[in-house]
Amino acid sequence: MSMGLVEIAEAVRAGKLSAKEAVEQTFHRIDSHNPALNAFVALDEEGAFAAAARVDGMIARGEDPGPFAGVPFGVKDVEDVFGMRTTQGSWFLRDAPPAEADSPHVARLRAAGGIPVGKTATAEFGMDSATHTTLFGTTRNPWNPELTPGGSSGGSSAAVAAGMVPFATGTDAAGSIRQPGAFTGLVGFKPSHGRIAKGNGFSNWSVHGGLTRRVGDLARYLQVAAGPDDRDRQSLPDPGWRLEDLIETLNVAGLRAVWSPDYGYAAVDSEVEEIARGAAERLIADARLARVSREVKLTNAYLHLGAVQLVNLEADFTASGILPDGYGMLSPIVRHFIDLTRERKNGIDAAYSWSMIHRLEQEVAVLFRDIDLLLSPATACRPYAADGLIPATIDGRDASESGVEPFGPIANICWNPAISIPAGLTADGLPVGLQIVARRHRDDILLRLARIAEREWAWPSPPGFD
Repeated sequence: MSMGLVEIAEAVRAGKLSAKEAVEQTFHRIDSHNPALNAFVALDEEGAFAAAARVDGMIARGEDPGPFAGVPFGVKDVEDVFGMRTTQGSWFLRDAPPAEADSPHVARLRAAGGIPVGKTATAEFGMDSATHTTLFGTTRNPWNPELTPGGSSGGSSAAVAAGMVPFATGTDAAGSIRQPGAFTGLVGFKPSHGRIAKGNGFSNWSVHGGLTRRVGDLARYLQVAAGPDDRDRQSLPDPGWRLEDLIETLNVAGLRAVWSPDYGYAAVDSEVEEIARGAAERLIADARLARVSREVKLTNAYLHLGAVQLVNLEADFTASGILPDGYGMLSPIVRHFIDLTRERKNGIDAAYSWSMIHRLEQEVAVLFRDIDLLLSPATACRPYAADGLIPATIDGRDASESGVEPFGPIANICWNPAISIPAGLTADGLPVGLQIVARRHRDDILLRLARIAEREWAWPSPPGFD
């Protein structure tokens, strides 16, 4: 397996590896693997080597570059990196000017010695559970290139799973980090709302997060990335955690955990459910959690979330000049959503959908009075066709009202932290994820549980990418 984030940083800080060498190795792996996977859609070799020279210069002067020292990483192409364009996967932003500054998220990683090497592919405007765009084409899964690595952070998941970089950023508004993590056998982490500050102010649901192969790498990432920023009034105070210690020592025994195969509404592939259930049982035993036996039946917010997000979609695209003439240059899934919006325009009741979303918030609050952890599959199905639309049926059942990420939106709507960890492989060798949702602000518990699972279980890598 290629070196991890912590491994690279400590080797650079100790003078055993130069940042330049780390960047050289990264670009070599990208050259080897990216043509088949299309994980990176833009690279900045000049900027990366310049950053590496600054890190190596600090080491030579006896200075500490920081806990990300010399670590190459990918940035999802929805946030700014100085000197690079941000396209959001859209043909209409193909000529966007280079960013004049890093996003607050990227800036923290760079200030800690991290080296952004390029932009990873995203679904257009983050609107797909796969990563297939008119601008950049199809991003593929290292486990099987015919299949999707998920979306909308599919480029990041493919890049990390293939070992091109030890870490890549993602964004998650309804599961867009956790589903790609599950589809590629990674740890995909969606922190509590406000844990990582944004530069664009208020957001109802979307947060920054990341994907790694190793839990220790994720702990170091969150330690660096978390913290308040006056540009984001939702950002949380520094919790004062020492996460790399807590993932080894935090006492989680006795925390109350409930398993749900479907949240009371989702169509789920039976093999995926079985594998995730087995992982949940192992985690309960290994972490000495207290199992709570109760039915979980929550309001299905899938269509309601879509309604409030899509109600103004056509009007927004028209105002920005994309519609009507640019319809054919939008990605297939975005055209699908526009068609769906037009079809249902007179039937969309945004006020009612908001009331259902608020009802779900209350249901989850009541649920977490009795439990500390909610365990479920991370996705409803295994990875599907890389250039396909979201499956309408799963396991022979209608999935049109729950989708492939039915377990994702709850944590976003209710602002809880959630994580997807590898649960096992299907009979045909594809990864399945287990999702864990914790109480709001208890991100540390999720990382501790993920570390227990990592320590006790074997987490395989994609064949050919060890």
